[in-house]
Amino acid sequence: MSRLSVARLLQAVFLIVLTMVSNSALAVNYQALVDADVRKFQAYIHKEFPDVRTADFADGVYAIDSQARKQWKEVEEFPPYDLAVDEGKALFNKPFANGKSLAGCFPNGGAVRNKYPYFDEKRGQVVTLEMAINDCLTANGEKPLNGMKGDLAKISAYIAFISRGQPIHVKVESAAAYKAYLKGKQFFYAKRGQLNMSCAGCHMEYAGRQLRSEIISPALGHTTHFPVFRLKWGEIGTLHRRYAGCNENIGAKPLAAQSEEYRDLEFFQTAMCNGLSFNGPASRK
Repeated sequence: MSRLSVARLLQAVFLIVLTMVSNSALAVNYQALVDADVRKFQAYIHKEFPDVRTADFADGVYAIDSQARKQWKEVEEFPPYDLAVDEGKALFNKPFANGKSLAGCFPNGGAVRNKYPYFDEKRGQVVTLEMAINDCLTANGEKPLNGMKGDLAKISAYIAFISRGQPIHVKVESAAAYKAYLKGKQFFYAKRGQLNMSCAGCHMEYAGRQLRSEIISPALGHTTHFPVFRLKWGEIGTLHRRYAGCNENIGAKPLAAQSEEYRDLEFFQTAMCNGLSFNGPASRK
């Protein structure tokens, strides 16, 4: 069977599963299905890196490369994202034209990172932190912000900073939520682009291997530390900016920030991090 035929067969099976999920009238414990995936996903990573504690995977490649970790720790003494966090705090509390502010949209003083992403049953879609920030802006007559960098990334960085240590526990409790989760899972494992690579191909199959001068990070912990200040960018950026960059690296067309595909991918990837803690923002090369 040709590669194209296999791909079409897998796509057909995936669509059948989605249809079954959508039409099922049975009482299904969707969270149990997700929890089983989490156990398998994390077990695979632990098998590849048996000496790394689960919590440490939130540090990305620095969990598996001691030399890089040492250099990173030195950078973290005076982190390059500090200014972005301060600016994000000011933006978070800045009054809108109507006298309100972002602070009025988020409880607990804004320390709500562990509430996102989640599946909004009324809207029928995954809501990310950056999406919620823009929702608040537009609801108050303000313009939405760029979904990859700038002020949106700074506000997100501030919320992440004051939420550090919050446990990750993505809930998938309905057929609609599970469908979005499956779409994110399919995106993660599907090959694309000129290099015919998948997220899993790089960060599971080849995790820990050398790619030019860099070591490929393991998939576990990818969503815990965003937004990040990348030295390559010279500024802070969102998770969806990183997704777009990954797509470009393999010769695939990047999608728009906060597209349904990227939000579903974030939903799946964050679910795979259940049991870890949020520790953003962070610095990366």
